[in-house]
Amino acid sequence: MQNDGVTTSQKLLARRKRVLGAGYRLFYQEPLHVVRAEGVWLYDEQDRPYLDVYNNVASVGHCHPAVVAAIAEQSARLNTHTRYLNDAIVDFAEDFLQEFPAELGNITLTCSGSEANDLALRIARFATGGSGVLVTRWAYHGVTAAVAEVSPALGDGAIRGPSTVLIDAPDSYRRGISLAESVAGALRDMRQRGIKPAALLADTIFSSDGIFCAPPGELRQAAELVRQAGGLLIADEVQAGFGRTGNDMWGFTRHGVTPDMVTVGKPMGNGHPVAGLVGRPALFDVFGSSQRYFNTFGGNPVSARAAHAVLKIIREEKLAQNAARVGDYLAAGLRRLAARYTAIGDIRAYGLFIGVELVLDRQTREPASELAFQVVNLLRGRRILTSTTGPRANILKIRPPLVFQTEHADLLLEQLDRVLAQCHA
Repeated sequence: MQNDGVTTSQKLLARRKRVLGAGYRLFYQEPLHVVRAEGVWLYDEQDRPYLDVYNNVASVGHCHPAVVAAIAEQSARLNTHTRYLNDAIVDFAEDFLQEFPAELGNITLTCSGSEANDLALRIARFATGGSGVLVTRWAYHGVTAAVAEVSPALGDGAIRGPSTVLIDAPDSYRRGISLAESVAGALRDMRQRGIKPAALLADTIFSSDGIFCAPPGELRQAAELVRQAGGLLIADEVQAGFGRTGNDMWGFTRHGVTPDMVTVGKPMGNGHPVAGLVGRPALFDVFGSSQRYFNTFGGNPVSARAAHAVLKIIREEKLAQNAARVGDYLAAGLRRLAARYTAIGDIRAYGLFIGVELVLDRQTREPASELAFQVVNLLRGRRILTSTTGPRANILKIRPPLVFQTEHADLLLEQLDRVLAQCHA
């Protein structure tokens, strides 16, 4: 792998920088060159395995044979857009909508979660006549121009929309005001500013804010306030959906609320570029009767077959139940580590979506951002791949493929133990 002291990866990195520019970023101080994957494992150019503890996009495991076969078989037969009749999208839609409350009876397929959220905002604004969108202070909902305006997590360079109103995430660790109280205050502010609300757009696990689940009923109360003011509830399930939080298919279920629209992203195709918007038919009807929406490859036959294969795998392999079982096992192991390492200030575990908040002091709860950065990179050196989240990037974000098992959890716990011991030495 060496040539005059320069590795293949170093050469590839130099080529990448030259042609892709500064907009493309890489994980880790030492970038990882991956060449193949299987299940919960990624392999580098020397065929060394790395445990993937972060990639929710490969929801049913990297290169799942059934998904690969579905994509290959349909690609060999036909791939075109939805302006022609084809059974693939209808077969999938009929089956997929069974996973939602009966009120949510329509779906539009897109290629990405960004597009799904963009379309949801267009429909909400058209149906309500409002423009205001309520989002949490460190939310991330995508990268189109419209959705970037409601994604403060993109950073100061992403300009917030004039009708974007920020609310507090339900931070169970630092105990701020409730989600409903924050929404009520935001609605009062909007009335004073003459902004009519269109929607509350909420990631139902509040992932970018730090991985939180509001106390039972809070999101429902917040939605009721928004609806009374003329707006809608859009549940962003790109990260929380598809059984990720254990047992339930969707994150909104644990909140006891039925959204007006639900957005889903690339986990539905195991990484194949397919996503979608599910919602109340009346909203789709009023929007569709007045303006056109067309997405050339949203819902193409190959994407539809990939998504249908993923749906069947989640059911047949009972992956939502696996997320609950293995997630509980992993959370228990993390709590044992917390008893030994005071840098672990809090553990927030919802199935296979876990946040481990690192702090400098448990009393002050000051975020340990540098420590989190160090831990992530030391774990990468031990061939364990994860990342961070939260406004201060001090929360370890554990979100592996849904096929993650207890032996994989043991490996993560063992290596995290060693890294934390190294950091405290």
